[in-house]
Amino acid sequence: MPRLFDPHNRQDAPATGAVKQIRFLTADDYPPFEFLRNDGTLAGFNVDLARAICDELKASCTIQPRRWDNLLDAMKEGDGDALIASLRETPAARTRLRFTASYYLTPARFMSLAGAGKLNVRPEALRDKTVGVEAGSAHEAYLKRFFAAATIKSFPNRAALLEALRAKEIDLAFGDAVTFAIWMNDPRLGNCCVFQGGPFLEPNFFGPGVGIGVRAEDEILRQALNWALQQLDENGKLNELYLKYFPVGFY
Repeated sequence: MPRLFDPHNRQDAPATGAVKQIRFLTADDYPPFEFLRNDGTLAGFNVDLARAICDELKASCTIQPRRWDNLLDAMKEGDGDALIASLRETPAARTRLRFTASYYLTPARFMSLAGAGKLNVRPEALRDKTVGVEAGSAHEAYLKRFFAAATIKSFPNRAALLEALRAKEIDLAFGDAVTFAIWMNDPRLGNCCVFQGGPFLEPNFFGPGVGIGVRAEDEILRQALNWALQQLDENGKLNELYLKYFPVGFY
């Protein structure tokens, strides 16, 4: 996992007792980020990260799941203090929340069948390759701008794209690396596929990453969360959680 915080740009530590309690809101249907175990307990990368943040801040912590489509309204109504649910920092989201620094990025990557061997994914090397992508996505726009020499084949949705790759209708799929990694981690696929080349992190296409959302008036909490995230980045705990939940990493 790349280091996400500049060690020369230190976050200010919160004053003692500035944050005594944090009520986190999340979802429960997006494994491995957040999900319910068979016994009904909440688990996942975001859930463990929330707990680690509270440990760093020495604050009491609750983590409550909500329906995804109700999370922003629940924050507005004061049902929680911080939203940690893999909500991307889009312009629309910024009209309702302020966000911490990103605690993970959302790169794009190429993916092939495992038997394809190591492929060169520089633009000039893909002239004889067919690359699949979701129609209308930022990933399609990126391919058309920087990989126009390849044969680009667009699909109506992610499921159709992934099925085309498994059916060998395309040589490579290009898309959201987080989604691809979750898919490849499914044991039912039998290690069918692998990433090719490194991550593409251009924020103008793929966003600035994912942070924790708070209400605009809770600036003290936002600064405290940024401090805790930097501590977790520097002491390796953020990377430990990443490796725990993403054996096939997305970077």
